[in-house]
Amino acid sequence: MNEMFTSWLKPNKQNSNTQQSSNIQHAVLGTILNEALKPDEDQILFGCGCFWGAEKCFWKLPGVVTTAVGFAGGKTNSPSYNQVCSGRTGHTEVVRVVWNKKCIDLSDLLKMFWECHDPTQGNRQGNDRGTQYRSAIFTYSSKQLDVVLSSRNNYQESLSANGFGAITTEIKKDQTFYFAENYHQQYLAKPGSRPYCSAMPTKVLLGEFSGANYKLNKNIWSHFDWNISHCVLRSDNKPITVTSL
Repeated sequence: MNEMFTSWLKPNKQNSNTQQSSNIQHAVLGTILNEALKPDEDQILFGCGCFWGAEKCFWKLPGVVTTAVGFAGGKTNSPSYNQVCSGRTGHTEVVRVVWNKKCIDLSDLLKMFWECHDPTQGNRQGNDRGTQYRSAIFTYSSKQLDVVLSSRNNYQESLSANGFGAITTEIKKDQTFYFAENYHQQYLAKPGSRPYCSAMPTKVLLGEFSGANYKLNKNIWSHFDWNISHCVLRSDNKPITVTSL
């Protein structure tokens, strides 16, 4: 099993272990997974069930600089995938998303987050059951946290109007992020991968909410049809570009 790498949910604060992953290149975007943030970039962690399919959702969006999968929200330092799957570490599978703030807004990413899975299922997503599959958002700042909470409140109203229960998404600030083993990174884009995604979209869309500043062209979302089972798995791995609209 490959060595784990660690970083912290505070901008530009990394422990020495993260330096060992500095040359790991994103299999689709070509960027370095733990490269230091540039002034026009920001980052956040999303837990949407199995991180294989969730990561692909985000790397396809224009303006996303890099993505990586890992673990957060638990109590064990540098856990392995097997330890997390045991349910004893308290971590959930997450996707670290880094984006260019000039091209895409946090609200665009939140639209993807809320719509790509069912945030009302508690400690499971579809057929995947356990605390490691719980829905979660871990933010870097209080400003991010305010926007996230506003989007949650808005989405809860829409879910309730469509017969869904309460959102169970765990929302916290400043949680430690641990990179998963290398073979999990961009798993669905690698030769020999097993196409898999247990996400269960509600088909309820996120609308306008206080703090929203959508930047993506609305046609971007035509590339995602949540009425199609495992829509993301059926799409190619290429990021969506303006020319593909």
